[in-house]
Amino acid sequence: MNAGWPVELHEGEVVLRPIRRRDQHEWQEVSRRNRDWLQPWEATVPPGPAGQASAPRPTYRQMVRFLRGEAAHGRMLPFVVLHKGRMVGQLTVGGITWGSMCAANIGYWIDEAVAGQGIMPTAVALSVDHCFRTLGLHRIEVCIRPENRPSRRVVEKLGFRSEGIRPRYLHIDGDWRDHLVYALTAEEVPEGMLERRRSLSSGHGPGN
Repeated sequence: MNAGWPVELHEGEVVLRPIRRRDQHEWQEVSRRNRDWLQPWEATVPPGPAGQASAPRPTYRQMVRFLRGEAAHGRMLPFVVLHKGRMVGQLTVGGITWGSMCAANIGYWIDEAVAGQGIMPTAVALSVDHCFRTLGLHRIEVCIRPENRPSRRVVEKLGFRSEGIRPRYLHIDGDWRDHLVYALTAEEVPEGMLERRRSLSSGHGPGN
């Protein structure tokens, strides 16, 4: 079982909490309204062998069932992002690996209506601190398409290192796409990511 789950993480008006089956209506409404905004960055399933059709996209309930199962086994932390009590996005800590690696990756999306308001940098900071300080992970990766400048700004603002490019790394929007790799280890943020975020927001850091 996952000792760091379920959990709710809070910073001001930003909250991360586990995704729930009863979120279906609100989640689908936000997703539908942001379809054009999100489609270029959405993961897709490649065709099967010999050009066989891709598997159909899972339903909302199937997605939640899968995410909850992975969370129960300590492999994932599937959050929704709330701002002022309203769902505005999703953040998933995935690929949690223990042993000699102690690492995970983070993926996220946000409602275009509130993009650029500092919500996602705060959400990422909350999740990183939970991974490092509560779970005891050592390394976090975020892989982003080079063209996705808003998403890149989130991690660059928080001080993630760019480690180069992974060619044709993930199947996104119907094809294999290159991704930039950003990473951070626990030693690089001894003060905590949220404290770094607060310093940046107050103007005491290199940028906000």
